[in-house]
Amino acid sequence: MTFSWTAHRFSGGALALDVANSVILRHDDALRVDRFAVRENWEAFPAAAAKFCAERALFGDMITPTGSNKDGLITLREATDRYFRERVLGGSDELLLVDLLQAVAETLRQPKAVGTLGHATAHSALRLISMPEPERMKICGNCGWLFLDRSKNRSRAWCDMAVCGNRAKASRHYRRRKEEEGT
Repeated sequence: MTFSWTAHRFSGGALALDVANSVILRHDDALRVDRFAVRENWEAFPAAAAKFCAERALFGDMITPTGSNKDGLITLREATDRYFRERVLGGSDELLLVDLLQAVAETLRQPKAVGTLGHATAHSALRLISMPEPERMKICGNCGWLFLDRSKNRSRAWCDMAVCGNRAKASRHYRRRKEEEGT
């Protein structure tokens, strides 16, 4: 199957969330897909992030396709997902914050880290930790991705209306039609 990094893949609203969202269907072991597991996807991500990421004005010039420590970035990605997912769900596990801060520190301590995807992702995660309105972070009701709700009335339910919103609405329509046919 051919894969490309499109604007939809960067609907998290922050680079750290887009990196965390590189795992598709994270909590379904049968369907889970790690986009970074394929070398070509991993190598193409920085250029796509510089083009599509909501924080490209901050990090676009910093994100280079080479130089990131993949294992370190995966550790940072997983710590980011665990901490912010727990935060959105109303938990406050301090150890998850410690793990995230440790992953950030390890990433930033790497020699030649400046200008890498890992460096930019670590800075993005730090910005999210100190976000003034943490309730704006949500989990997509369709795909489970983390995203920032920047809507005026904070009513956004999907990471991307054109993809997940349409799928959810189509699914509701299909169920309603099936119920009507059954009566």
